[in-house]
Amino acid sequence: MTKITLVAFDGTRFDVDAENGSTVMENAIRNSVPGIEAECGGACACATCHVYVDDAWTDKVGTPEPMEEDMLDFAYDVRPTSRLSCQIKVRSELDGLVVHVPERQA
Repeated sequence: MTKITLVAFDGTRFDVDAENGSTVMENAIRNSVPGIEAECGGACACATCHVYVDDAWTDKVGTPEPMEEDMLDFAYDVRPTSRLSCQIKVRSELDGLVVHVPERQA
């Protein structure tokens, strides 16, 4: 299991044991993290699982693929560290990953 931390907009931390191969979004939904709506169920067809990757993790998480970049155009308050959590696959290299949920989803 890989440990990830999702920080809700109000600062509440959700420390999660995530299975490798799952997505950050799937783990957020399973653990009832507020602010992750995931309306498309992880199909990269909306921007309702938008998160900010903690600065310390941006290089390890990597950059969005073109399709994800297109969907981020619809997200609220996009920042340089914005990602769609449905597109971040959990893997052992991400043990300790921290992501922050924005104030609202688009």
